[in-house]
Amino acid sequence: MDRHLRLNRRVSLAGLLTAALLATPLIAATTPAAAQPSAQGAPALIPQPTSQHALPNQTFTLQPWSIVGIDSSAKESRAAKKVADQLTAQLRRSTGYKLPVLPVLPGFADIRLSTNGPASLGAEGYQLRAERSRLTVTAATPEGLYRGVTTLRQLLPAKADARTRQAGPWKIAGTTISDSPRYAYRGAMLDVSRHFFSVAEVKRYIDLISLYKLNKLHLHLSDDQGWRIQVDSWPRLTTYGGSLEVDGTPGGSYTKAQYKEIVQYAADHYLTVIPEIDTPGHTNAALASYAELNCDGVAPPLYTGTDVGFSSLCVAKDITYKFLDDVFREVSQQTPGDIVHLGGDEAHSTPHTDYQTFIPKAASSITKQHKRVMGWQEIGDTDLPPGSIAQYWGTDDEGSQELARKAAAKGATVVMSPANRAYLDMKYDENTPYGQDWAGLVDVKTAYDWNPATLVPNLPEKAVAGVEAPIWTETLDNLDKLEYMAFPRLPGIAELGWSQASAHNWETYKVRLGAQGSRWDALSVNFYRAPEIDWR
Repeated sequence: MDRHLRLNRRVSLAGLLTAALLATPLIAATTPAAAQPSAQGAPALIPQPTSQHALPNQTFTLQPWSIVGIDSSAKESRAAKKVADQLTAQLRRSTGYKLPVLPVLPGFADIRLSTNGPASLGAEGYQLRAERSRLTVTAATPEGLYRGVTTLRQLLPAKADARTRQAGPWKIAGTTISDSPRYAYRGAMLDVSRHFFSVAEVKRYIDLISLYKLNKLHLHLSDDQGWRIQVDSWPRLTTYGGSLEVDGTPGGSYTKAQYKEIVQYAADHYLTVIPEIDTPGHTNAALASYAELNCDGVAPPLYTGTDVGFSSLCVAKDITYKFLDDVFREVSQQTPGDIVHLGGDEAHSTPHTDYQTFIPKAASSITKQHKRVMGWQEIGDTDLPPGSIAQYWGTDDEGSQELARKAAAKGATVVMSPANRAYLDMKYDENTPYGQDWAGLVDVKTAYDWNPATLVPNLPEKAVAGVEAPIWTETLDNLDKLEYMAFPRLPGIAELGWSQASAHNWETYKVRLGAQGSRWDALSVNFYRAPEIDWR
């Protein structure tokens, strides 16, 4: 680098440092000692990192004059800056500090965010080092950088996630972390069909689940009670089929612009949206919207109850497959991710031979859009295209387990969502005010204390793609109820997907989980204060 360029850059940065110091009050220096929290470290981290080591006598302190520096290639600089901007936007709210983000030489940054790490870190891996003089997050990709930043946020005091300015100091105990995920698929499913959730509410859910390193958002967009995504070639799906929800209250749907907004917001949080159009059952909203989709040509009324298994597309009609082609084409065109979910569960009104005919035809409507097929475990009993994913939702019953094994034998991978462990709408105990109990009562330990690799006997470990935590909304009609049922159980599922099997330990996990309570308070999360957890 030219000598004069180096000199000018140093002068410019020195001036910026001085300006930041003069413009920002020294909150940390004036905070009473009694109000100072101890630095938070490893005990609060969820998911548990692959490895972490303390650096004694090396405490990093975020200061009013701190600078966040980006070290990335030209190709990745915009994405890396977006990660830095998301971090600093939150920290500016809670600390009141300026925290400028600059593409500076590494030596000038108090927090250095780098995407120039070794390729061996993989797409989501990262390294973090907090020492007295600097905090560094290094990854090989912007996605890995984002995962590291979620760890950085948990290392800070919980009130760093507050929406309003708080008193410091903002300390992180000296530590080194090297981390990468166990499974490539780590998801959460949100049912917006039984009860509709607005774009803002979906964004709020994205904010919360992305804190725990999930990377898939499965949206259940159609069911008996409502159709929630615009399809131009079949407009009554939303105008009529999306007009109501459970209990007959007004429903809703997403325009293409709104769906695009959700997809982009999820992508900004490194979550890939997987849209689900449930077929051949769970289709009353579609059947009510278009009489020609029914075998008898008669449209049923809209349905606002909670029964399942009574509806079916007409497998013998050609128009059914035109409908599927149109719907999956338009949905795929709006979805950058490579997976589309065709449902396939609880098709009790579809004769089995018809079901076996239907699923391959529905799958072809997806594969011709160059997407991979995903479906509930029942699709394991049909012919499947290469790259398919079966979603296990059984409750330890042999029939469900055999479907998972069949799917794997046909080359599919399996995402683990056991209803008696991972379904977040199951009641915690008999006193839980909402939720269901058909799969049993699922307390926090039950949701955490299982191994995805061994849950289904004789399912090859290599066939397990990962985990997903679904939340069905028959009884959940607002965001407060949704958060109450998801937290504190969702972080446990996230840890099963990210952390190595050797890290699995209920006794240590429940201590780390308890430490999340103050962070959820700062985030205004309406979480269930499970009595088995010490929410210190």
